[in-house]
Amino acid sequence: MNEEMMQQLMATAERLATAAESLDRVLGRLDAQQEALNTKVDRIVASVDEHQEIEASSGDATRQLQERVAELEKSNNELKAQAARMARKTLPAMVSTILAKSGMETSGEKMDKGVLDKTLQSLSVEQRIAVKAELARAGMIE
Repeated sequence: MNEEMMQQLMATAERLATAAESLDRVLGRLDAQQEALNTKVDRIVASVDEHQEIEASSGDATRQLQERVAELEKSNNELKAQAARMARKTLPAMVSTILAKSGMETSGEKMDKGVLDKTLQSLSVEQRIAVKAELARAGMIE
């Protein structure tokens, strides 16, 4: 029986060696799969981190753009108000009176400078300047 036991031991040892090789191959495949999964997880983590950075920077950019829009709207409103004040189309009563006394009609149309100068000759220099300034502001002369 000694020899029979030896053969059984040898057969068992071979089977154990074969099983060990199979386990070694399985462990190698598991290691490769684990490495592939780790790589995928690392990519996902990097993508999420990048996405969060983009969201954070776009949030800052959005906030800055909103502040800039608000600033530009305020500036635009101020300019509109200023333009409304500057776009006066009527003449002050004093200028209308002076022009009426000088014999000139103000119908809201552009006036000829030569005719205006002749009409305003009887006025003082200060009055002429004031009338011309108001007419220019009203857009009746250039």
